[in-house]
Amino acid sequence: MVTGNLLVVIFILSLALLFFSILKLKIEPFLALVAISILTALAIGMPVKEVASVVTTGFGNTLAGVGILIGLGVIFGQFLGASGAVEKIAQAVLNVFGPKKSSAGLALTGTAVSIPVFFDAAFVILSGLIRSLSSKTGISVVSFVTALGVGLIVSHNMIAPTPGPLVVAENTGSELGFFILYGIIVAIPATLVGGYLYGMFIGKRIKHSGDIEELSIDPADLPKKEIGTGLSFFMLALPIVLILLNTVSQLLFPGTSVATFFGFIGEKNVALLISVFAAVILLRPYIAIPNARLYSEAISSAGIIILITGAGGAFGAVINNSGIGDHLITTMQNWSIPVLLLAFIFSQILRASLGSATVALVTTSSILGPMVGELGVSPILLGLAICAGGIGLSLPNDSGFWVVNRFGKLTIPQTLLAWTGGGFIAGLTALATVFLLSLFTGILPGL
Repeated sequence: MVTGNLLVVIFILSLALLFFSILKLKIEPFLALVAISILTALAIGMPVKEVASVVTTGFGNTLAGVGILIGLGVIFGQFLGASGAVEKIAQAVLNVFGPKKSSAGLALTGTAVSIPVFFDAAFVILSGLIRSLSSKTGISVVSFVTALGVGLIVSHNMIAPTPGPLVVAENTGSELGFFILYGIIVAIPATLVGGYLYGMFIGKRIKHSGDIEELSIDPADLPKKEIGTGLSFFMLALPIVLILLNTVSQLLFPGTSVATFFGFIGEKNVALLISVFAAVILLRPYIAIPNARLYSEAISSAGIIILITGAGGAFGAVINNSGIGDHLITTMQNWSIPVLLLAFIFSQILRASLGSATVALVTTSSILGPMVGELGVSPILLGLAICAGGIGLSLPNDSGFWVVNRFGKLTIPQTLLAWTGGGFIAGLTALATVFLLSLFTGILPGL
């Protein structure tokens, strides 16, 4: 197989070919991703007999994590939308933050929700708010997609007990309580700058490709009666609370029947399935549209999202199997730069090349964590710098890229500008905050 810097060249060329195929040749993204995954595997010298297996395994492994989730999430969103619950929740956000600051409210909501809930699940659950808030405020859909996506990914990377930060805290020997505290402190400015401020900036400069009227309801399909704000929030919060109960029970009652019970009903797919059935029962009195039509529309929408997300996972699997991560690790260990910046760059490059924030965090912390003593830096600050690097540069080899692209109804360039760009700025903001905290090493507790 190909080794060394040529791996990086092939990776860059494969991305360029992917963008050319989708944007210029107008090839369906699913077909382009599968074809380029195979071509990339052949270009790096992967044995021909292994190519199909790597691509299909990557596709399957990705859908094992998010396939059912996406299908259930779309159905759940259909019922929330048809009942008027999304409109009620959007109005409540407007009442608290006001129209001008509503995207900040959505960004901070995403940051809070993504602490107990995985990024994909949270984005699917909350994405219905984007269209409603945009319609009510006149603010670009792109601004809300950026705010929500960045708010979710910042928390996913910075605040334990999500897996990435949890492993980073362990590998760097950080005290978990302080790691969570400073993770929150770093996450808030990163969310507001990368999600809210940049989202407002970029939303004014690019026109959203989707028609925000396409989900408008025919007068005959309007809710039978007005749903209450309390029930609306209950339905939205139900899957989130179930998942959170799973997390809390594992921490407080490990190995007990309580943890087993909540571990089952709080598993993300089961939690969303329970929530779908709750929506079918509790929201039916408010919905004029027949259930069969809601199911049909949801399954039709979910199908292409599932295919593209799986294909993105296949592309990521090929890149992971190329050995590019090992090559980058060897190269970067010889760089003479400040350790916090090195940790950030290391994690950021692995994030972009491997397509997984969690893998980037685990890999970087596994290498730098054992060296924390000789590096002469606070374990917490080193860990937070690693986490900051995992936030941005989500590319098409990341399945999350396609979740945002499809649920946000963005074009590829818009996804790069809003989601990838917003995440990158949020990551830089997080790193700047880490450097600011480093000025108080020995003064602030835990640092």
